Amino acid sequence: MKYAIIGCGRISDLHLKAAVECGLEFVALCDRHAEKAEIRRSALAEPEKVNIYTDYIELLDKEKPELVAITTDSGDHAKLAIDCIKRKINVIIEKPIALSMVDAREIVRLAKEMDVCVCACHQNRFNKSVIAISEAVEEGKFGKLFYGTANVRWERDKDYYDLDTWRGTWHGDGGALMNQCIHDIDLLRWLMGSDIDEVFAYTDNQKHPYIEAEDLGVALVKFSNGAYGVIEGTTNMYPDDFEETLCIFGKYGRVRAGGSSVNTIEEWTFADESVHPEDIKKQTHENPPNVYGFGHSALYKDVCDAIKNHRPPYITAEDGMRAVELVLAIYKSAAEGRPVKLPLNDCATTDFIGRFDNK
Repeated sequence: MKYAIIGCGRISDLHLKAAVECGLEFVALCDRHAEKAEIRRSALAEPEKVNIYTDYIELLDKEKPELVAITTDSGDHAKLAIDCIKRKINVIIEKPIALSMVDAREIVRLAKEMDVCVCACHQNRFNKSVIAISEAVEEGKFGKLFYGTANVRWERDKDYYDLDTWRGTWHGDGGALMNQCIHDIDLLRWLMGSDIDEVFAYTDNQKHPYIEAEDLGVALVKFSNGAYGVIEGTTNMYPDDFEETLCIFGKYGRVRAGGSSVNTIEEWTFADESVHPEDIKKQTHENPPNVYGFGHSALYKDVCDAIKNHRPPYITAEDGMRAVELVLAIYKSAAEGRPVKLPLNDCATTDFIGRFDNK
């Protein structure tokens, strides 16, 4: 399967490794800065067979790849994805898939119209710990779901935001919730039932006056099935990353996942004791070297299988849209000081330009 990457920043390395493991045929790498693409190409087994582009349209039209990974800055994800899909090219889109509901819906619509595979890169759904939790939900082990929590308490300093001009901007990124916390926001919404009635939230910029967006967000989510969600995300943790945890509580069970990317079961208690807690902890334990986890390889394998067998991927464009919608609903609620009903209509990160200018 002919494969290309658009965007050769730091996250692209994980996509490259996953693509190699899947045996994909690399045809091209693209980045505005050719030297970044050169660095990625040098790591490949046969770099001479891989072309480098600074113009992604030229890449798409000349190379005609069957699968493209979009790993650019967040503000470009939607436009790149739409241009690929219009050419009937299958796509893996790094999170978030878009920064507006208009763009997210267009990606979903076009994917169906053009009959291509579009996957949102929420790779933590493939964590062994998360799979075990999702199976417990599906099997009814929790009974009635009461509430769930997602906590991302990390530190990001000025050196991090200075890596790229788009970081922390409303046009190119968003803040802690859209960038650092969206994986856990995706997991919480997915595991708790997806459909949401309303959201109430506060956001603030407490520590990073040199970025436009929030470095703290707290939100309450009312799910349509009667359950509730609590979200806390921040990049203000002194002196370094503190924790990333996901908890699910129901009538007959409670679970807590932690670790560097919610890849460790820390609590597993159910009325149904068919699986011993220590056994599930051992079976699902993973120790990735960073917050990105091990999920990219499994995600790529799933996408390749989905393309070959003409089925939806495990993580769809709709899933990516739901995660973006929840973050935007939090932004809107915090900005307007009121609960926000879902579904959202036309909302975008750029609606909040100037939000913290007086901080």
